[in-house]
Amino acid sequence: MNLEEKYFSNITSRERAIFEGAISMGALFHQFIGTPVSVNTAKDLELSISKSFQLQPAIESVNISINLKKLEEENTEFNYVSLSGEMLDVEITSKVADVKAIIKIEFIEELNYPLMYVKKIIE
Repeated sequence: MNLEEKYFSNITSRERAIFEGAISMGALFHQFIGTPVSVNTAKDLELSISKSFQLQPAIESVNISINLKKLEEENTEFNYVSLSGEMLDVEITSKVADVKAIIKIEFIEELNYPLMYVKKIIE
C-alpha cells in the first residue's frame, strides 16, 4: 500500500490540494510571526521563507511580500521590528495530481485582520 492509498484515499485531490496549501500557510504564519525584520533584511526573509516551504512535496510555489511601508511605519530606534500579520502578503500554490489550490493571506483593512483564504482552485 502506497502513501496515497494509506493516508489520503478518503479525500479527493481537490480536498488534499486545499489541505496541503492551507496547512502550509498556517505553519508559515505561526512560525514566522515575531521574527525580527528590518527594511534591509525583508527580502532575505521573504526568500528564506519561500525556499523553505517549497521543500514540501505538494507545494509548487510560495510568493511572499513583506510590506516595506508598514515595516517603515513600525520601525524602532533599534532599526528592526517583529514581523506581524499586517505586513504579510503571501500566496501558496499547492498541487496534488492535476489540481492546484492557491491559498492566500493578506491584511484586509476593513476587517483589521490578516485573512487566510482559498483564492482559487484550478482543476
